Amino acid sequence: MTSSGMSTRAWMLFAAVSVLWGIPYLFIKVAVEELSPAAVAFGRVALGFAVLLPYAWHRGALRGLGARWRAMLAYTVVEIVLPWPLIGFGEQRVASSLAAILIAAVPLVIAVLALRFDADERAEGSRLAGLLVGFAGVVALLGLDVAGRPGELLGAAAILAAAVGYACGPMIIKHRLSGLDPVGPVTASLGLATVLLAPFALATAPDSVPSADALASVVVLGIVCSALAFVCFFALITDVGPGRATVITYVNPVVAVALGVTLLGERVGATAVAGLLLILAGSWLSTGGRMPPWVPVPRRRRPAPAPAPPQPETPGSAARAAAT
Repeated sequence: MTSSGMSTRAWMLFAAVSVLWGIPYLFIKVAVEELSPAAVAFGRVALGFAVLLPYAWHRGALRGLGARWRAMLAYTVVEIVLPWPLIGFGEQRVASSLAAILIAAVPLVIAVLALRFDADERAEGSRLAGLLVGFAGVVALLGLDVAGRPGELLGAAAILAAAVGYACGPMIIKHRLSGLDPVGPVTASLGLATVLLAPFALATAPDSVPSADALASVVVLGIVCSALAFVCFFALITDVGPGRATVITYVNPVVAVALGVTLLGERVGATAVAGLLLILAGSWLSTGGRMPPWVPVPRRRRPAPAPAPPQPETPGSAARAAAT
């Protein structure tokens, strides 16, 4: 896939999704102080579905989804129904900034899954070394930053399980849902998730009306961080592939850490910073160790105007052109 004619669009989508999926950790942290993780996830998907359904229906984006209902159901489960409550569960026990740092391991998980399921995303050579570097960062977080605190370790494990789901989702999009209007699968998956999460939300409903902060957090999560973010993310995957798209995980934790420190007063220790750097470095190496081809790179101006022979384009895999 080349960058011609789409670098600006891809960069805009990348920037939007990086921010939109960097801020949820703050709002999840606020919401789960008064609501169960299942209730927060349900409110989020229900709002997102309500916002997108009229728009998707009007533009005919839901046509043809019935024939792919198995892929839709699988995507909904691994990308929403399981990860979102797991993240909420984890954030009841760990800081929002740590949650975002652990989710940054998504490109690493994609590279591991690709060894078995996707030849285009496989890691070899220096990219395989990147996997080891990245997982060293995860080990540093789990073994040094939260070791000895069973509650935090359990929360971190839940968030890592959510990261596995996030890694599976883009692969399903690539192989089973590509070529569709992004609004259709987004809307259908949010609708399916609403139905699947409803019993768990009802069983854990609060005894009293939550505060305005908790309710506002759910509203932001549903409309901004779900409806809008998913449309942008599907479009980004369509343009650049799942490996490149998950490069948003390079920026997400930075946004989340900044918000956690400035607004929630969270403290990020040296071990957490080291773990973040190792995870990001490992993700960068494991997905190719270079900037995505759709990011403009300035070229040096040569003093001599002599033309050079044309360089053939080399097709790169989605994982090799680093990235979720």
